[in-house]
Amino acid sequence: MKKLSNILSEDASPNPEYLIKSIAEQGYSLETSLADLMDNSISAKGDKIEVLIDIESEPFRLFLADNGQGMTEYELSHNMQFPSSSPDKNRLNSDLGRFGLGMKTASFSQTRKFTVLSKKKSDKKYHGRTWDVDFLKTNGWKIIINSESEVENLIYQYNNLSKEYFNGFEDYEPNTIVIWDGLYKFENYLKEKNRKDALKREITEVTADYLALVFHRFMERKNNPLQIRINNKIVNPFNPFPEEEKDFRQIEPKQSAFSADVIKIEGFVLPSRAITESSKGLTKWTTRYRGLMDMEGLYIYRADRIILFGGWNGIVKKAPRLQLARLRVEVGNSVDHLLHLNVAKSQIVVPHELRSAFEGYIQELKIEAEREYYNRGIRKFSGVKSQNHIQLFERSSSNKGSVLEVNDNFPLLKNLKNSLDKEQNSKLNLFLRMINTRVNSIRHVHEEKEFLGIEEKDGLSTEELEINIKELLSNGISKEMVKEEIIPHLGFKYSTIPESIKSLMN
Repeated sequence: MKKLSNILSEDASPNPEYLIKSIAEQGYSLETSLADLMDNSISAKGDKIEVLIDIESEPFRLFLADNGQGMTEYELSHNMQFPSSSPDKNRLNSDLGRFGLGMKTASFSQTRKFTVLSKKKSDKKYHGRTWDVDFLKTNGWKIIINSESEVENLIYQYNNLSKEYFNGFEDYEPNTIVIWDGLYKFENYLKEKNRKDALKREITEVTADYLALVFHRFMERKNNPLQIRINNKIVNPFNPFPEEEKDFRQIEPKQSAFSADVIKIEGFVLPSRAITESSKGLTKWTTRYRGLMDMEGLYIYRADRIILFGGWNGIVKKAPRLQLARLRVEVGNSVDHLLHLNVAKSQIVVPHELRSAFEGYIQELKIEAEREYYNRGIRKFSGVKSQNHIQLFERSSSNKGSVLEVNDNFPLLKNLKNSLDKEQNSKLNLFLRMINTRVNSIRHVHEEKEFLGIEEKDGLSTEELEINIKELLSNGISKEMVKEEIIPHLGFKYSTIPESIKSLMN
């Protein structure tokens, strides 16, 4: 115990081992840990990243290397500190970091010892620093400075492992290499016979699946697209918003000023065919290891990197009828503190000022997604149709969702029309239109529209409508019923009906 002026104090330095193990538990998985390291690679302007691991030998040693700008020895020493920067400092718009903790916490979440080797692009000599929990137990809060022979040995191991796998990058020289010496979650908590299989699946399948989604915009860039290699596999980007698909619908986007940034919200509805297609195998709607329900919900992009996807972040509950809904949210990195972005970049809190806007927009998206969901299973026909497969009802797309209509080419109906004269066909068309309108009203995709009086667009001319209404009135149908039941069931707003027809009902 010491006395400083009139204040008594005592040493409260944390136990380094306990502190490291505690701060490492930030909600990281293997794929989110690697993504956090790749954020540093991208911020350092790297466009080639490889993740290599020898799955056949234990302890498992993982290498993550990039061709970014690299670091001087001083910069390396500084960036290995806890933390290396303030979360409140101003950063470039392209900077994917925040706390200055990502590399350390992400690494310690998977290993108890890791080394970083780095050099500037123009240099030949690498420098190394190592954090080792076992070293901390007896030496206190100190970092290991790697000797030249240790650095050379690690570089040698990395090069040999890189050559063992296929699909290596041409003209590639890494400037920063992160080495995880042992993966304790696999080595300590799984039975020996399960370790290799579990790690192989996690690193080459689940992790690749995750990175393809999270960094898809960087991989899709026209200039210097990001390339990621995991052992033998080159990761291909997966865009959850395939806007090139004609029936992938967007509802009206909105944006709102928030602090020093602007948040843009865009809702999209997948076509109902995505349900059928996804049940049959890999499609453009889902990744290999995530189904439609896994992928419904929010996609929050921060500086082009997805930081959160799937689910509704507590705003609404996930449900099968919403599996066709996706909400894209664009934010900058200047509002991290207001969204309470965590260290692992896996969780945010929507502030009260934005929550009502999110809730209102999601309600609009829900309505459209539910309409599309309940249209599933209704076959859409286009082009030339075989007579053996023509259905009574035909489905087509509209900006209000799918519309279901009696198919004029259905053989029985086609034969009936061919047997009727012009007047009889007019009556039949009127009846069919009422059926179509009523069916879609029940299915919640009908909306009254203006009467155009152009047969080619509305399927009903002014003359036909007038003749049929006169006949209905002559057969005892009241004017009130025509006005309140017949006209709406034809799908028209009464106010747009021609005056000559309105006069019949006055």
